Amino acid sequence: CYALGITAIDPVRMGLLFERFLSMERREPPDIDVDFEHERREEVLQYVYAKHGRQRAGMVCEIICYRGRLALREAGKALGLALDQVDRLSRVASAHGFQVTPEVLREAGLSPTDGRVLRTLSVAKELEGVPRHLSIHVGGFVMTREPLVDLVPVENAAMPGRTVIQWEKDDINAVGLLKVDLLALGMLTALSRCFALIREHHGRDLSLATVPPEDPKVYDMLCEADTVGVFQIESRAQMNMLPRLRPREFYDLVVQIALIRPGPIVGNMVHPYLRRRHGQEPVTYPSDDVRGILQKTLGVPLF
Repeated sequence: CYALGITAIDPVRMGLLFERFLSMERREPPDIDVDFEHERREEVLQYVYAKHGRQRAGMVCEIICYRGRLALREAGKALGLALDQVDRLSRVASAHGFQVTPEVLREAGLSPTDGRVLRTLSVAKELEGVPRHLSIHVGGFVMTREPLVDLVPVENAAMPGRTVIQWEKDDINAVGLLKVDLLALGMLTALSRCFALIREHHGRDLSLATVPPEDPKVYDMLCEADTVGVFQIESRAQMNMLPRLRPREFYDLVVQIALIRPGPIVGNMVHPYLRRRHGQEPVTYPSDDVRGILQKTLGVPLF
């Protein structure tokens, strides 16, 4: 992606682990996820359709199934219950499941002998898990060498200008079709607007690839937890960690974001990393075989 100019992230400069993305031990193609400005995502999707044609490109579907409240609401409306009855029934059923006792029904103002109420509960239970309709996957695109219609059913999506295949992501994984995720990110739109403002007011033409890296003033602000509105490090937990970790380069932020996740927290990896970073504990490795992988995280397996 970097060589083709799709992304500004240089994997060599960042020292990314090649085997994380392509490995002889992996028997499936790599995941290809690319984020775009959320305001221009439709432009990207239509570019793919125009480049490869509707015959060879289509979006992956999501199968929306009946679950709990949705099943109850639709069954109740079909069986003639009033909307307020449907609302009350869905509330008590979501709290007690479909095994609603007569006492609970009475408390909700519903008659436990009303055949429509009992039938609604019965039908909703049968509907649980049954497919209701197809939706569009958040960004999954399938592109094929052979005509797509020879491999999978294709239909027009509800959104104008889109076609969608009738298989979901698990289906295409099972048959080995390649999926590319074209995702939207609001922060990329914000950055693009910042570049436009800088260009307009200061005459500097910057992009994600040409922003001056490792500005010390930025890290001074980060160490003071001055990160309101800064993508990925603006949560209360991240702001609390920043003065303790004291990042001074970009990879420190990679580690910082990884630390505030369930795995490192539950695995008791946060404090050992911080102690090693501040020289309070020696850096050790389980073996020399993993030294190259764990060196950047001081011997602590964060990723």
